[in-house]
Amino acid sequence: MKKISYSKDVDALLVELSEEPIAYAEEDGQVILHYSANEKLVLVEILDFRRLMSEEAVTALLAS
Repeated sequence: MKKISYSKDVDALLVELSEEPIAYAEEDGQVILHYSANEKLVLVEILDFRRLMSEEAVTALLAS
């Protein structure tokens, strides 16, 4: 299951890769990787997303 969403309030793109509970997260600049207890990547969070992408790219990505 893969779900992509955008949070306008915090300007973050969220890519949900699994429904497993999140046990911990690692931050590297504008990217936060959320992992389950068995170290499976569950969620990728990209902060300040509109600053990284053009408006056309954001619109296209969120439309799909």
